[in-house]
Amino acid sequence: MADTPRIACSALQSKIMTAAEAAELIPAGATVGMSGFTGAGYPKAVPGALAERIKKLNESGQTGFRINVWTGASTAPELDGELAKVDGINMRLPFQTDPICREKINNGEMDYIDYHLSEVSQYAWSGFLGKMNIAVIEATAIREDGSLVPSSSIGNNKTWIEQADHIIIEVNHKQPAKLEGMHDVYYGTALPPHRKPIMITKPADRIGEKYLACPIEKVIAVVETNAADRNSPFKPTDEVSKRIADHIINFLKDEIEIGRLPPEMLPIQSGVGNIPNAVLEGLNDGPFKNLTSFTEVIQDGMLKMLKSGTLAVASATSFSLSPEGIKEFEDNIDLYREKIILRQQDLSNHPELIRRLGVIAMNGLLEADIYGNVNSTHVMGTRMMNGIGGSGDFARNGYLSIFVSPATAKGGDISAIVPMVSHVDHTEHDVKVIVTEHGLADLRGLSPRKRAMEIINKCADPAYRPALMSYFERACASGRGMHTPHLLGEALSWHQRYEETGKML
Repeated sequence: MADTPRIACSALQSKIMTAAEAAELIPAGATVGMSGFTGAGYPKAVPGALAERIKKLNESGQTGFRINVWTGASTAPELDGELAKVDGINMRLPFQTDPICREKINNGEMDYIDYHLSEVSQYAWSGFLGKMNIAVIEATAIREDGSLVPSSSIGNNKTWIEQADHIIIEVNHKQPAKLEGMHDVYYGTALPPHRKPIMITKPADRIGEKYLACPIEKVIAVVETNAADRNSPFKPTDEVSKRIADHIINFLKDEIEIGRLPPEMLPIQSGVGNIPNAVLEGLNDGPFKNLTSFTEVIQDGMLKMLKSGTLAVASATSFSLSPEGIKEFEDNIDLYREKIILRQQDLSNHPELIRRLGVIAMNGLLEADIYGNVNSTHVMGTRMMNGIGGSGDFARNGYLSIFVSPATAKGGDISAIVPMVSHVDHTEHDVKVIVTEHGLADLRGLSPRKRAMEIINKCADPAYRPALMSYFERACASGRGMHTPHLLGEALSWHQRYEETGKML
């Protein structure tokens, strides 16, 4: 690719090379920090070139070339998928959504560490994770002084640049040049005992720099690309998603009417997916105005809210847009750049900020039990789906923590409401509201046995309510452990039955 103003640093002109040449600079056994968060801002060329190199080594009998991969969150098939396909990943953290990675993790062929996203940078700074050898960072441009115009996500990029011995930069010409100025990179973080308050008191506050500082002497390669972010189309809002959204919208309206929320609500956080998008569309169609968002990811529904004025500002660390959403963003980028702030994920997910701002958190679940414990990560208790992501950061620290799911899965063979969850990611202490298409259970101020009645009667699918009520009543009748009554011999029998027969009942 010819020289371009996207690379304005003369000292790095000599470092421009192909992706294959850059991949040769990554040694076996290296720990590599990759940019990327929810399919945005990840390196597009070097991971694939490295996978091709590993494939050729494998074919020649030189097996065992593997690296450790750290990211911000999930990436895309061009990174996770290609490297996993050639058995090139030894250990992966802190979040993934790739089907090949998932299979290798669940087969015991890849180590995986599932971390709260807010904690990863701190762990890296503290040395808990070991040494990072190389960072591979996508940028929109390199400025004259070597600093980087960040791409469509920031994630852990600041930390990876600081921690890595060497840096490979992918300059992606496909990323809009007008992303410049949208970012807010904060350099005031420190380890205890030197920490100071982070002075964000509303989502619109900017406290950092527009650019990522990047030591020129660390840069060993610059690779030019012209490739779009992964973009996954969202399904049209179905009846289940709409009913869940309606329950949440009505609940929020009631909270405002009662006075437990201000008229402009509080900043919202939303996980990624069809149900969260349905909620955002419902908010956009409702009476709300001048809302704010302090979240991880900007998705299609938030763009609509920003454009209509329902949402005044959105603070995040990344995008997760459909093809239509990307076109909308690029066509109206001048509008969105005034209303969107992208921060590093140790700020977007920071417990102090989430608590201070009073964030309303909405995230998905795999299953919840009758007392309000939530499993977000493990199918039938052992098989990793994706990871906890940022849901724990927001659930533990948010003003309201709302968890949503259809009441059943696999055509009704699995109930999302069970006697006891097979894996716990969010304890009953952090879960305030559970919502399915059948209803909303407000668990605030309820003791465990009262929570059980609320969840069974309002959230469980009618086909499963009799069995759940029978379990609960017999557990209460046992007279043992009456704070949270359980029948230990039956508590996980639903999961065992599904494993043996393909049905929970």
